[in-house]
Amino acid sequence: MKFTKKSHACIRLEKDGRTLVIDPGAFSEEDAAVGADAILITHEHADHFSEDRLRAGLEANPGAEIWTLKSVADQISAAFPGRVHTVGHGDTFTAAGFDVQAHGELHAVIHPDIPRITNVGYLVDGRVFHPGDALTVPDHQVETLLLPVMAPWSKISEVIDYVREVKPQRAYDIHDALLTDLARPIYDSQIGALGGSEHVRLTPGDSAQV
Repeated sequence: MKFTKKSHACIRLEKDGRTLVIDPGAFSEEDAAVGADAILITHEHADHFSEDRLRAGLEANPGAEIWTLKSVADQISAAFPGRVHTVGHGDTFTAAGFDVQAHGELHAVIHPDIPRITNVGYLVDGRVFHPGDALTVPDHQVETLLLPVMAPWSKISEVIDYVREVKPQRAYDIHDALLTDLARPIYDSQIGALGGSEHVRLTPGDSAQV
């Protein structure tokens, strides 16, 4: 698969001439979902879910469809009739030729006073895992972990321990829009040295084979 990093939590996967996009949110490029044959949304927060981004993608490709959890599907099913599929933890499905397993149920705790919302991560082709906003450990070996490197709900020790627990061959940073350039070397050196897996950062728009 060809993996392309987009801004913040959005990524693109390409295989056999088809494209899967995960989490084209408001922090991502306006055309983040354009060219997608299938779109996956992990949860309802705006930095992962933008109806404008979805509309641009679905208008560009009348055959494109969306897979997401109920809280998002309830908001967009009427806008995109017949093109939205509801999934949850334990579900398996095929989207644009990619085999997908759904893992996880809840967003990470931001603060005890803030009610937790639902969140689901996606394991694609048994190899690439996007957890959304949670530190979910799938019951499956992961080759490539898309690592939420910086968020209001996490600290670097938890990020490092998450890499250790998942034990991927490599971890690519996502969820990094709030991480300043001054702090990036600190995160890179500590996660790379302590996580136990290859740690990689891509600039938005750059690609790699996974």
